[in-house]
Amino acid sequence: MGCRWLLSVTALLLAAALAVNGCPPSDRAALLAFKSALHDPYLGIFNTWRGTDCCHNWYGVSCDQESRRVADINLRGESEDPIFQRAKRTGYMTGTISSAICRLGRLSSLTIADWKGITGEIPSCIVHLPFLRIIDLIGNRLSGEIPAEIGKLHRLTVLNIADNLITGELPRSLTNLSSLMHLDLRNNRISGPLPRDFGKLRMLSRALLSGNRLTGLIPSSVADIYRLADLDLSLNQLSGPIPASLGKMAVLSTLNLDCNRISGWIPVTLMNSAVANLNLSRNFIQGYIPDAFGPRSYFTVLDLSHNNLRGPIPKTIASASFIGHLDLSHNHLCGRIPLGSPFDHLEASSFMYNDCLCGKPLKAC
Repeated sequence: MGCRWLLSVTALLLAAALAVNGCPPSDRAALLAFKSALHDPYLGIFNTWRGTDCCHNWYGVSCDQESRRVADINLRGESEDPIFQRAKRTGYMTGTISSAICRLGRLSSLTIADWKGITGEIPSCIVHLPFLRIIDLIGNRLSGEIPAEIGKLHRLTVLNIADNLITGELPRSLTNLSSLMHLDLRNNRISGPLPRDFGKLRMLSRALLSGNRLTGLIPSSVADIYRLADLDLSLNQLSGPIPASLGKMAVLSTLNLDCNRISGWIPVTLMNSAVANLNLSRNFIQGYIPDAFGPRSYFTVLDLSHNNLRGPIPKTIASASFIGHLDLSHNHLCGRIPLGSPFDHLEASSFMYNDCLCGKPLKAC
């Protein structure tokens, strides 16, 4: 009798310990429902999702140490984890992202990236996960639109859904993401204009939206994002002029606007700014190259090719502190190519297909 009583007490204590230290049954059930919508044919990562405690040795699942609620899901199809090394391959997973994920009320980070075969839409219910800081769904085949109420996620710092098949316009609520630092929407099928109040994203340091179908103007409010270091709007259908205020941004170092329908003149401010990587190629830019270079002009890349620029190469370009790669080809420039740096290390391809440029490395004047 005493032994039986002792065993019963021990069992109750173990059950209580598991209840305190393990993940809640509701979180475990949500994870299993999420798992049931996915198929991993090669790696077997979901074989680790067994037992009652989803906080312990479930691949890619992490819990908050105090509440034991699921806090992070980190499933990345390209990893150096031993499970990938043993399989000698990157991951390939099919299926969809189940709305069961939205039952994980303390979820802070959601990474389901680089699986190549996951389809379906981003569950719209994720906007009701108030603690979400990271959404990283890069490298799948997700379709549909960005959830309209995405702006409710006031703690969100990273939104990365690049390399998918996302359509529709940028939601109006996007600019309410007051904590957003990294926005990566590259290589989707997003259309329509950039929000006029894009500058409300004051914490943003990287805005990567290349390879979409964006139209309309570049909002001048972009210049209000004082932390912005990288802006990539290339390979879209943007039109109109380049806001001169972009050249006055304190930390903007990369500005890629190539392969759009941008017109107007090059702002003088860009030639003597913090921008070191400037690509304005393959647009409809007119007028002259601003004669406004100086010691602050430091370009690792300066690509103005395939536009409608005319006139001479400005003499002040020789006063730039550095120009690594320069491409002025396919314009209507005319006159003598200046001597000295940076021209003494450039090839003829940097100047080809202009109206009447001459001098080294082209033919003599």
